[in-house]
Amino acid sequence: MKEFKPSEKIELKVGGSVTIKKKLGEGGQGIVYLVDLNGKEYALKWYTQPYKQDFYDNLDNNIRNGAPANSFLWPQFLTVWKEKRFGYLMALRPPEYKDFYHFLLAKVRFASFSAMINAALQISNAFRELHRKGYSYQDLNDGNFFIHPQTGEVLICDNDNVAPYGTNLGIAGKCRYMAPEIVLRKNLPNNDSDRFSLAVMLFMLLFNNHPLEGKLIAGVPCMTDQMERRFYGESPIFIFDPKEDANRPVMGIHANAIKRWPIFPQFIKDAFIHAFGNDGIHEPNKRNPENEWRKLFVRLRDQTVKCSCGGETFINVDAPESICINCGKNLGKPLYLNVGRNRMVMFPGQKTYNCHTKTGSEDFTTVTGEVIQNKNKPALWGLKNLSADVWLTTMPDGTSMNVKRNEVMHIYKDVKIAFAGGLKGGIVG
Repeated sequence: MKEFKPSEKIELKVGGSVTIKKKLGEGGQGIVYLVDLNGKEYALKWYTQPYKQDFYDNLDNNIRNGAPANSFLWPQFLTVWKEKRFGYLMALRPPEYKDFYHFLLAKVRFASFSAMINAALQISNAFRELHRKGYSYQDLNDGNFFIHPQTGEVLICDNDNVAPYGTNLGIAGKCRYMAPEIVLRKNLPNNDSDRFSLAVMLFMLLFNNHPLEGKLIAGVPCMTDQMERRFYGESPIFIFDPKEDANRPVMGIHANAIKRWPIFPQFIKDAFIHAFGNDGIHEPNKRNPENEWRKLFVRLRDQTVKCSCGGETFINVDAPESICINCGKNLGKPLYLNVGRNRMVMFPGQKTYNCHTKTGSEDFTTVTGEVIQNKNKPALWGLKNLSADVWLTTMPDGTSMNVKRNEVMHIYKDVKIAFAGGLKGGIVG
């Protein structure tokens, strides 16, 4: 089928039509066009390969149900069939969002650790919502994400392969990102295989290397189908497996993983050791669930602070002291807010969220407080209430005070705080 030309019109299933403005790009499945619908611009993905009616019907069903989370560039309108082909409309990707594989190639870099952690949070939460709505993604890979390098906000594309759990439309995915049982064709893609692919993506996001590609693959002059089956399906080995060193990263090839692995907190490393250990590889039902990743990255964010050198570093709240990973400065043992299962370091610039200060909340995006530093007395720090709730604080001497919106409570060891809904916390050192 020939390509569409500017000003051509394509009819929509719901009625009306879009007008082709220009071609944006082309891939294995089809061509993406910039189109106009009633004065608003969209991206039209037009399939150049033949697809069956069940693929069309699945897209139609997904459009009716709506996106599981705002992170998804979800299909919004479906076209009618035209010469045995069709397409769908989705929102345009804002230009400030960059392709994930550009981060992997170091063409784009995150502005900070905080932005990178936020991206990990956004991705984990998006796939949690996807699975909670009864879908599986089935084709998770490095081409699915656009990320804002300054903020870590994420947009997820190529959602046309998403299908209800238990349904497969013939999509398997890319071998490097497939779960071993999919590589070996023992199973069709499902939520469990999504979770393995998610772990791969999160590892690559943080460490900028593939978790299964070490010296074994580096020693292969030409990758064949048989070798892919071996390295990703039959006998994958995590590059940082504590019990098996046959596939360690190679200096000069896997420099990012070698540099970054030592600096991350042990609880993050333990999660990946589990994800790519015996359980994560061979027992799909024991893979790290999305909510566990979400909690881990909230914890990591809570323990990431900005040093006086200007760089961000991690604080180990269980250690007697922490050293800045950038300048080597001893940051001592900062106080931290202990509330529920959260332990958030009290350091200038740190923020609390609804998940810290509201009973039962899982909202990790709405800011409720910020640690600030007195301009005239830099050693005096406080927690500013940015929420609509009143916090009740009790000082070590037993005196109490209410902290309303935009008011500040002093940060001292052993201060007790009662947040909204009776949630209680305290400053610990």
